Order: sequence, then structure tokens, then C-alpha cells
Amino acid sequence: MATVGEWVEGARLRTLPLSVSPVIAGSAVALAAGAFHPVRALLALVVGLAMQLGVNYSNDYSDGVRGTDAHRVGPQRLVGSGAATPRAVKTAAFICFGVGCLAGLALVIMSGLWWIVAVGAAIVVAAWFYTGGKHPYGYIGLGEVSVFIFFGLVACGATVLVQTGFGPAWHWGAVLAASTAQGAGACAVLVVNNLRDIATDAAVGKKTLSVRLGDAHSRVLFIALVAISVAANVMTAWLTNWWGLICLVMLAWAAPAVVLVARHVTGMGLVRSLKFVGLAQLAGAIGLIIGIWLGHQV
Repeated sequence: MATVGEWVEGARLRTLPLSVSPVIAGSAVALAAGAFHPVRALLALVVGLAMQLGVNYSNDYSDGVRGTDAHRVGPQRLVGSGAATPRAVKTAAFICFGVGCLAGLALVIMSGLWWIVAVGAAIVVAAWFYTGGKHPYGYIGLGEVSVFIFFGLVACGATVLVQTGFGPAWHWGAVLAASTAQGAGACAVLVVNNLRDIATDAAVGKKTLSVRLGDAHSRVLFIALVAISVAANVMTAWLTNWWGLICLVMLAWAAPAVVLVARHVTGMGLVRSLKFVGLAQLAGAIGLIIGIWLGHQV
């Protein structure tokens, strides 16, 4: 069914930058500290992917049953388009959360940091109540706050933590810079996504931050977030290894994303910007870890 393909495409645009990039960036910081653990990094990647897929499914379910996606612009969703039943999508969400929790438990056992179990529980709760429950916080403009915390500070910071611990290898400055880069990039993804949907979200009472700010201010916010992400990536390289400046390859995708938004494109034009900013975030993280690895070879 065509709508399933569209959902997969839309999920891919959100899943890769939001889940993979923070793990890669966190692993880059761990590598710079000489404490990179491939198995733990891989498990962190599984956690990130599973949790983000769970978020995608849970948002699809909650928005679908509320009727929020009835007139959606861009890639269609499963429940809203009728491609899948609400029960099937809800089940898929909890299967993904379960996979993420199992991978997270393996990380906890390997690292010995048992208090991270509480962090994992908070991630699942935040993921579900973003658009689920009687009072979803994503409907009152707090989505960007949650994304910055969980896909920036928590995802990137926890990736570093399970590999380095709070020992001599822990570098607060580098962790904060890398987490800020990832959090700002993830927020930019969400802002351009919500900017595209201002009219339809406002019509159903979904007061996202973009609905509250309006079109013009949301565009300014998006450009600022992209700039912060680039600057924070540069700061991460400065605090770890200057070879990490290879992360600036992200400008090849960040620039067209900003240009599109600055030119006040709408509809599918913003879908293109969403794709570009997601690729920019991913490219920045990959460039950072490649650069740090090369820096260790010379």
C-alpha cells in the first residue's frame, strides 16, 4: 500500500537523525577520551533506534485516534491514512519500546550503572505522553524541550557515560558541547516538521511551539537552531581533536535547509528542508567521529 511506503519514508527522515546521530556523536567523545567500546556503542544504537521507532509509532497512534492527521501535509501516517489499525500501531510501539529496554538493560549490566534504569523508564514515559494520554505535552508546545533533553543531553550523554563512566575519561565540556549540537539539531528537525503543519495543527487544537510562535518566528527559530548545532559541533572538535572539524561537512546539507526555510517555502518544500537538516545532523556526527579517529592515527 502506498501510504505504508510514505510512512516509512517519513519515519526514516525522523528516525536516523534523532536516534543515530546522538549515539555517533557520543561515541566520538568516548573515542577522544580513549574509552570507545564498540559493543556498548552498538547497544546504545539499538536503544536509540528502537526508542525512536517507538516514538514514531506512538505518535502515529495517538494523533491518529485523535484525528490530528486527517489532513496531513507530507508523508502520511498509518492510522490517519487507514493503512493500519490503531491497535496494530499501538502494539508496534510497545514492541519497539520493549526492544529498546532490553538493549538498555544489557548496557546497564555491562556498565554497572543501575540508576540508568530510571532514565530508561523516563524515556518511555516521555515518549508515550508526547502525544498520548489525556494531556499530551506535545500539544501545548513543550515538544522541543523534551527533544532537546532526551535526544540531546540524555542520548548523547548516556552514550558517553556507558563507555567511559564518571572516571578520568569523562569530559564535561565535550559531552555538553556534543549534546547541545545533537539537541539543537533534533529540535530543528521538529521545528521544521511542525512549521509545515501549522495550519492543520492549529485547526485541531494542537498548539505546538510553531503554532504558538507563528510562521515567521518559527523560521527564525529553525535557522538559529541550525546555527547552534553547527557551532556546538565545532566546539566539540575544539575540546577533543581539531580533526573533528570534518564535521563541517554538515554545511553541505544545512545550508540548503536554511535557504529553503528563509525563502518561506511551504508544504512539500518544507519536507525537503526536513530531509536536508536531518542529513546535516547525521553528517556532522559522522564527520566528528571520523575526524577524531583520524586524529588518533597521526
